[in-house]
Amino acid sequence: MQLDFVNRELTIKLVYYGPALSGKTTNLQALHKVAEPGASGRLMTLETKDDRTLFFDLLPLTFRNQGSLAVRLKVFTVPGQVIHASTRRLVVQNADGIAFIADSRSNETQHNTESFMDLRENLKQHGLTLKQMPLIIQFNKRDMPDVRSDAEIAELASKGREPVYLAVATRGIGVVESMIGLLHLTWSALDAEHDLNKKFGFDSKAFLGQVAQKLGNPKPIPEILQACVGGALDVLRPEAG
Repeated sequence: MQLDFVNRELTIKLVYYGPALSGKTTNLQALHKVAEPGASGRLMTLETKDDRTLFFDLLPLTFRNQGSLAVRLKVFTVPGQVIHASTRRLVVQNADGIAFIADSRSNETQHNTESFMDLRENLKQHGLTLKQMPLIIQFNKRDMPDVRSDAEIAELASKGREPVYLAVATRGIGVVESMIGLLHLTWSALDAEHDLNKKFGFDSKAFLGQVAQKLGNPKPIPEILQACVGGALDVLRPEAG
């Protein structure tokens, strides 16, 4: 989190993490596509022959509350290939929240696990643990053959604390819901640590609703948050407060 008191602007960094070709870039492209004109900046994508994202995508969405606190969301992805480990470590530095994008196909389970362990190690390098980081998990590619069943994913979700979402990012399904869930957790953690709502007269529920509307989802926030199939959206990690 970066707070500019002079310009009353708060910048929140969100990172989409996961194995190669799991749909991290596709998630950001889908968000950029549904965002209202003027609500998003230029989407920058660098591609290689092996992975769709070499470095990161930047999606600045700026919102302003009645108390004149501007909130800028910067959304990044990391390259999934093993050879880009140093880049992933750099991008995850100073992240306020992370969306882990897993591939739903059964034959990608090992890659998902390795990438999740890589995330844990990179956070450790920055002096953090998974419990300290607002984190959601999205199982993407639900329209592909040989995916892990809904029941299997729900069982996995019941064993963890991280909210779990189902998605088909190429069709925009579950993309906004995952983003709102991540932003809800992230803001809750930041507010618990810095008392942002009180200091700036900020209405976090109204903020989430505004973000959702600008991303094309006018549903009430409680309904959007209920899209997760497991995990805890209303429980802060002990180290965050």
